Amino acid sequence: MVVDAITPSLPARAPHGHKGTFGTVLVVGGCVGGRSDAPRMMLGGPCLAARAALRAGCGLVVIAVPAPLAAHAIEIVPEATVIPLETHADGELHASAVAAALDAASARPDAFVIGPGLGVGHTAAQVLMRLISSTDVPVVIDADAITLFAQTTDAARDLRTSAIFTPHPGEAARLAQGLDLEVDAGFVAGEPVARRTLAARLAQRLGAIVCLKGAGTVTCDGLSMWTSTRGNAALATGGSGDVLAGIIASFIAQFCRRTASPCTLGEATALAVEAHARAGDRWSAQHGDAGLLAHEIADLIPAVLREMRAAS
Repeated sequence: MVVDAITPSLPARAPHGHKGTFGTVLVVGGCVGGRSDAPRMMLGGPCLAARAALRAGCGLVVIAVPAPLAAHAIEIVPEATVIPLETHADGELHASAVAAALDAASARPDAFVIGPGLGVGHTAAQVLMRLISSTDVPVVIDADAITLFAQTTDAARDLRTSAIFTPHPGEAARLAQGLDLEVDAGFVAGEPVARRTLAARLAQRLGAIVCLKGAGTVTCDGLSMWTSTRGNAALATGGSGDVLAGIIASFIAQFCRRTASPCTLGEATALAVEAHARAGDRWSAQHGDAGLLAHEIADLIPAVLREMRAAS
């Protein structure tokens, strides 16, 4: 039975902490483009996730992107460091070289994000499956990585680490289909009860956290469910989900692995949803319900965190 839970207060920030105190997030994504499986160059997603993770308070962020995009990534997010991932001549990732690079880096991060702008090619799927089957670090599975997971036979069997899936409704339906779960008409119509039901079924089948995005975002760990009552239509903009993924990973790095009284992964995810929604509401109060740019969500997070801590 799934019970409704209350989003906890935002944990205090250690006043004498340093960048190592607040954890490291590693973002894996980006795509060179120009191929049938990935026609467009995509770099904004991982950079937005990285920016959001830093704005949400983690100490360090590493961006792992295809080597041809690495210099551009460091220009967009100069506060991060970059791992250039080896590619073939056509820009597709070199699976074994990428695995080696991520293995070498896996001792350092406190949370991964994988998926923003990654593309849905075969090699990207290999990179995803290698990561989730070989690390004990929590992984936020976002965007293209959700589609890749849904398309991979018996993917759930190879999920060996704590995972947080962040699907929008279309991705949730694909994920359910890949797991042989029924998606009823109520979910397609956006009915709140049907959304809650599918989120719970996905979380229980996967043994993971599911953050089902949309109006009234719901987060479920299989036993408890957190429902957002904030947010507005301005958040329905490209890159908004990448920002949320970065905030979730940042909160996991800070509050789940490096505090005396750690949050659960579900609580950290629910807190990230709350911060993201409050940022959207702040922007909307000044500008209305359209025209929000995703990086503006990230840049509002520090003020939101101050507000959340003042209210606790």
